[in-house]
Amino acid sequence: MGKFCIFVNMESMLIHPESAEQLKTVKVLLKALKIQFEPQSSSLPAHVLENIEIGIKQYESGQGISYEEFKEKHFSKK
Repeated sequence: MGKFCIFVNMESMLIHPESAEQLKTVKVLLKALKIQFEPQSSSLPAHVLENIEIGIKQYESGQGISYEEFKEKHFSKK
């Protein structure tokens, strides 16, 4: 779930909702109370994003394999 900070009287709180329903409820409550907030999306670590980019480039260059090939390679009983 996304995280966001709430700034109230120079104090801030970082909220960690555990579900989409909790996040929606908190946002509705803050809006009803006219409390300003700034949603912030959490992002993946840089090394993970780099590896995703590498994987996309490999796939686009024809280095991808089918799901069946993947299962055979990684889950076949030897």
